[in-house]
Amino acid sequence: MKEHQHVEWKESWRDEYLKWICGFANAGGGVLVIGRNDDGIVTGVKNAARLLEEIPNKVRDILGIMVDVNLRREAGKEYLEIVTEPYPYPVSYRGEYHFRSGSTRQELKGAALDRFLLRKQGRRWDAVPLPGFTVDECSPSALRLFRDRAARGGRMSEQILQDEASALLENLQLVEGSHLKRAAALLFCDTPERFVSGAWIKIGFFVTDDDLRYQDEIHGNLFEQVEKALELLSIKYLKAFIRYEGLHRVEEYLFPLPALREAMLNAVVHKDYGSGIPIQISVYEDRIVLWNYGQLPENWTLERLQQKHPSNPYNPLLANAFFRAGYVESWGRGIEKINRECREHGIKPPLFDYSLSGLMLTFQADQARLASLKNSTEVNRTIGQEIGQEIGQEIGQENIQERDQEKLISMLKEQPEITGRELDQRLGIGERRIRYLLGKLRAAGIIRHVGPRKAGRWEVLK
Repeated sequence: MKEHQHVEWKESWRDEYLKWICGFANAGGGVLVIGRNDDGIVTGVKNAARLLEEIPNKVRDILGIMVDVNLRREAGKEYLEIVTEPYPYPVSYRGEYHFRSGSTRQELKGAALDRFLLRKQGRRWDAVPLPGFTVDECSPSALRLFRDRAARGGRMSEQILQDEASALLENLQLVEGSHLKRAAALLFCDTPERFVSGAWIKIGFFVTDDDLRYQDEIHGNLFEQVEKALELLSIKYLKAFIRYEGLHRVEEYLFPLPALREAMLNAVVHKDYGSGIPIQISVYEDRIVLWNYGQLPENWTLERLQQKHPSNPYNPLLANAFFRAGYVESWGRGIEKINRECREHGIKPPLFDYSLSGLMLTFQADQARLASLKNSTEVNRTIGQEIGQEIGQEIGQENIQERDQEKLISMLKEQPEITGRELDQRLGIGERRIRYLLGKLRAAGIIRHVGPRKAGRWEVLK
């Protein structure tokens, strides 16, 4: 027999062991044994009769709870078992909150204490009211993006989507009394870092673990962060191998974009935003590592996470909003989708690594395929390498870029409803290059896109 989550051994009683009882009460309960050494051997306890009376009184007066103290005998020696039940409300020891984790006792502080107190109250972090953020501060573009996405997904009625912002937020359960909740600031504020530290995404390209070549930060509301991160990955960070089928140019990625999209959404929805740490994506030639400070549901393991399981989001309000907007499913199928996409793409499912510091997913390229593509196809260097961010050269000569931009603007004037694929067919420079040029023109205020992403039109402003 060994010490474990619900059992702790001590040779003699000290009043500081009330902290251990506090930890058991705040976790799953347990038994503190007085009179056994670290090897589990009964050493006996002095003054057992006195302790039978004193310990329950001290626990009651200092912790405010009741415990059972039982006298046991073994090998002719007496010892005590202090049995503590799990309590539904927080229990403190002189203002300190202790928690039993594995075979250790931890004092909860900071974000960990905040999570613990909310859980004991039956609340989640994203549901806490946030004074200082009002409906008037919600981003019109974020609200418009949500309405467009939700209308296409058909998961909210047209009447609700046409309501004013306050009614829409109420329907999404983002209002409590006169305050909006934390989730509202993350979803509909263009600068959520004003209220939530670390509410952004960091992406970097690494040659080796200690050789970072270039990086980007992605800010804005969570909907925009997801959109921008996926676009930046596909345009700038992921290497595509090019081949031609007749006159048609085909770009082949080492990693399945749908799987990366699902992993990104999972990270955004399940992140522990109380940590103040951004989501971090490390891109290498042969792997992508996505790290997210988050917590598995209580009593869950990595094995259970990777099996079929019910939906249990860390941030239910964020999950609901992303579901209503059509970004995610509501049945806990994210991991299954990631694994399936990887298998269909010809690579192994990602490696999962979970610790107290968060969850890490590592997508690994097939090495044989990587070597074959390098030998048999032209490598399309990432836009990030080509525009000279520390390791690359610019995308061709400046006059070539200007020529492509002029052609692009001319086509948008002639056919405002033209799609990216149609532009590629007419220009023949690749969809990634077209996306890059469109983004550059939009950032410069030369063009803009009006209406839904797939059914809108382009406007040339200057």
